[in-house]
Amino acid sequence: MNAFKPVLTEHIHQKDCHTLPFYKSVGGYKALEKVLAMQPDAVIQEVKESNLRGRGGAGFSTGVKWGFIPKDSDQPKYLINNADESEPGTFKDRLLMNKTPHQMLEGMIIASYAINCNTAFIYIRGEFYKEYQVLKETLAEAYQANLLGQGILGSDYNLEVVIHRGAGAYICGEETGLIESLEGKRGWPRIKPPFPAIEGYLHCPTVVNNVETLACLPHIINHGADWFKSIGSEKGPGPRLFCVSGTVNNPGVFEEPMGISLKELIFDRAGGIPENKQLKAVFPGGSSSAILTAEEALDVKMDFEDLVEKKSMLGSAGVIVMDETVDMVQACLNIARFYAHESCGQCTPCREGTAWLVKMLTRIVNGQGKPDDIDMLYEITDNIGGRIDFSKGSFGKTICPFGEAVAWPVRSFVEKFEDEFRSYISQVEAVA
Repeated sequence: MNAFKPVLTEHIHQKDCHTLPFYKSVGGYKALEKVLAMQPDAVIQEVKESNLRGRGGAGFSTGVKWGFIPKDSDQPKYLINNADESEPGTFKDRLLMNKTPHQMLEGMIIASYAINCNTAFIYIRGEFYKEYQVLKETLAEAYQANLLGQGILGSDYNLEVVIHRGAGAYICGEETGLIESLEGKRGWPRIKPPFPAIEGYLHCPTVVNNVETLACLPHIINHGADWFKSIGSEKGPGPRLFCVSGTVNNPGVFEEPMGISLKELIFDRAGGIPENKQLKAVFPGGSSSAILTAEEALDVKMDFEDLVEKKSMLGSAGVIVMDETVDMVQACLNIARFYAHESCGQCTPCREGTAWLVKMLTRIVNGQGKPDDIDMLYEITDNIGGRIDFSKGSFGKTICPFGEAVAWPVRSFVEKFEDEFRSYISQVEAVA
């Protein structure tokens, strides 16, 4: 088997890699030329056959999502590039926007053409000011080269792309919360159905795709669905950007085939744990995934199905490593504080439950825990995110998956490191 060669990040270390002349010099926009000679349905079919699954977190089939856009509707169609990268431990989209923005933009144009969209948006995280400046220059280059605007590359296809800066709200990474924000309203997620493909931006058919997802599209068009499927896992193929941070010697973004082992990511790509300390726990898919113990982490592949079997998820592929020195109760409180702060407050389980988690965990950390606090933490996480049953798909108690995003990690902390929680509580009992 040939060694894997980076696809999305192949040229990111070369000078001026973010510019249009460089991108064209390595074959940029050849895929767009090919697409403009195809029928939109043929583009959708090619992406369906590639089995490209969304890289933002949910892992839904990109081609299937596009196929939900009504063909017989005379309403305008919209594409939104979700560049609101907010998940703790995740920084891959930022890299792509900085280093290879034209790759992402070419993917946007391909996706827009496929769904018959003439206006597309880049919804970028407000804190990404440098990336915003890069993208402004990228769009200016594209308009000047007739890659955007009227009659793209001499065809009859027109597309305008607008950059919209968010205000740093985690909840706006959820697609319907993002749409509400883009419309100028509070970023409160919508009840689904109707799904955005039927009623999205301005009540019109809308597709929301992630930066990394869009960046894959030119390569699928250039090399074909079979080539894409030949990389990594069968049920979720292709290259994937893994962000590794925490207690590792070499944190960073690593492009690998889907399905690489988590052990290899941590100890080979990221250089292992400093000072030869022992691995204790890992978030495999950002802070909203259930944590894995060291034993689980050393025996799992980084793909959708394998992580579900471990009762966690691939999510945004943000790997956060914790060594033996990490206090899991303190870490749990840190996570709970983040989600309590970022809750939009629309749903009672999130609004009230996240605040109660912080109060209880703070009490435990401050030496005021009670013996029944463990059971109460389980009850609160059940009330926020529902009982975790990975065989039944979505099962939360809130409008959007935010409920699960806080319930799963907190519950997994308590389940897998209950002895540390009880140790805090037993110290109180000993003093009493």
